Amino acid sequence: MRGVIFDLDGTLADTSGDLIAAANACFRGLGLGDVLDPATDAGTALKGGRAMLRLGFARTGTHGEDEVDRQYQPLLRHYEAAIDTHTVLYPGAMAAVRDLRGAGYKVAICTNKPEGLARQLLGSLGVLEDFGAVLGADSLPVRKPDPEHLHETARRAGADPAQVVLVGDTDTDRNTARNAGVPSILVTFGPGGGDMAALEPEGLIGDYSELSAEVGRLIG
Repeated sequence: MRGVIFDLDGTLADTSGDLIAAANACFRGLGLGDVLDPATDAGTALKGGRAMLRLGFARTGTHGEDEVDRQYQPLLRHYEAAIDTHTVLYPGAMAAVRDLRGAGYKVAICTNKPEGLARQLLGSLGVLEDFGAVLGADSLPVRKPDPEHLHETARRAGADPAQVVLVGDTDTDRNTARNAGVPSILVTFGPGGGDMAALEPEGLIGDYSELSAEVGRLIG
């Protein structure tokens, strides 16, 4: 059974605004103010909470890795409390997902966001039931780019791990697919879109209307 496995942040949804708001809440709590700018720091936001904290502390010249660790759980709590204030699904994303399901593909999500937060967000957006499986950073002892994260996501969705394509937006997604021996399709409309071609994925899309044809080309 063929499958299409999606990353979440920066691939299906632009979550950067809410992630940056959570990080800025941490910085405000330390008396640093709003350090990150949602207009210019979206790319860092989609690399995760610790990446945002490191950038903020580097920008202010304060604190080190110990404080990154201390602020990580508060950041997750801030994010959980306001997870969908600014987040939007990318245009055409869910139409593409439903078209793939209608064509017989299994669809699932493999994300390095904690699974509980991923499920909360998908539920808030009204699309959780569209996916056959959702695995996050804490679902297994390993996470992307370890290939087992992708393989187990495929298995739980009912797909053959050797017959899937991974749709993502970062070098982590590209490396996960490479490590798993399957093709990747990277989106070019996210914050890191300008860098995607340099990663040499098997496919690139600039709009979700292009996804079905690329999936068909790569895995039939």
